[in-house]
Amino acid sequence: MKFLQPILIAVVTFAVKSADAFTVGSATGFAAGTTGGGSATPVYPTTNSQLTAYLKDAVPRVIVLTKTFDFRGTEGSTTTNGCRPDYTRACMAKNNGYKSQDVILSSGGMSGTGGCSGGTSVKITYDNASQNRLVVTENKTLRGIGTAGVIMGKGLWLNGNNIIIQNVHITELNRHLVWGGDAIYMQGSNGSAMKNIWLDHIKISRIGRQFIVANNSGVSSLTISNSDFDGRTDYSSSCDGRHYWTFLLYGKGTKVSMINNYVHSTSGRSPKVGGASNYNAIAHVVNNYWADNSGHSFELGENGYVLAEGNYYQDTVAPLANGNEGALYAATASTECKNYLGRSCVVNVLDKSGSLKSRNGATALSKMKGNTAVTKFSPRAAKKVSKTTKNFGIGVLN
Repeated sequence: MKFLQPILIAVVTFAVKSADAFTVGSATGFAAGTTGGGSATPVYPTTNSQLTAYLKDAVPRVIVLTKTFDFRGTEGSTTTNGCRPDYTRACMAKNNGYKSQDVILSSGGMSGTGGCSGGTSVKITYDNASQNRLVVTENKTLRGIGTAGVIMGKGLWLNGNNIIIQNVHITELNRHLVWGGDAIYMQGSNGSAMKNIWLDHIKISRIGRQFIVANNSGVSSLTISNSDFDGRTDYSSSCDGRHYWTFLLYGKGTKVSMINNYVHSTSGRSPKVGGASNYNAIAHVVNNYWADNSGHSFELGENGYVLAEGNYYQDTVAPLANGNEGALYAATASTECKNYLGRSCVVNVLDKSGSLKSRNGATALSKMKGNTAVTKFSPRAAKKVSKTTKNFGIGVLN
């Protein structure tokens, strides 16, 4: 298969600010002040069981990854009845060289499982490890060195406050199946919204379901920055080698900053924000680079509010999916931002892409008002960002 490889320019550098010299830089946006494991003595797991134990114990930790941790095959596999949805059958009929995804059924069966539209029964086999996430508790830093810190076959369930995940690649989670596994999952902790979660310089690729999920009680201060979200896959629900299930930003009181990320080769939900009457999700999406998106980037649901500014869209068919729900302000050269935020917003750039126009824009801006993570932020002009081979996320990480 051939995938678009956009020309990457402009390098981003970061200074070492933390005492332990393993966490590089510091979080901006909603997760400002996140310290993770702080100055705890670093530990270096060498086995899957060590990594699992370090992540879930009750001790503040700086966990340094210097190798690949491959969980595939460690918990066996399951062969069972699954769903072959209408879009997968249509993809097979096209015979265009791409493969689509079958679906792991939930307890709701064919009619009650998401992604199983017009489904017929089919035998499926999946690796069990991807269905059982690694639990990460509060006050943890998980840090990869160079390009050595890889987790294969398992995602992370962040279940506590004050967590940093930096320079880690999560990959190979049953990519052939919808519900095959989420890379990073958050649903609050003990019934309350989680606080101070920083995902930085990470890479996510080749998974079955969502790259990142915030749901249920949500996350009140989350920053996703400087990361590479790589949708290239040989199994895609859109039948074109691009991953559809990318970000779900739901939850009660969820507040997210997406800053300086590279989101490419996807076909939808990049991100989806909001989606329920009892949720309230706010996202400041600034200075990101979208490329090679065959479907939509933003998808808005009920009570989803977005400020999109200083972003660069290249070869993106629909920066915003059609609909009426939610609210998004797409920054323009007008003074409207200043009236709400006390500062000007930075315009987005659309390069061989569809249009990006505000939807209920004043409502979106009113939701940003009073959030200093937004009002005090200083966005740069929209531009493409560079990717280095020395780490997993974009830019230079020392």
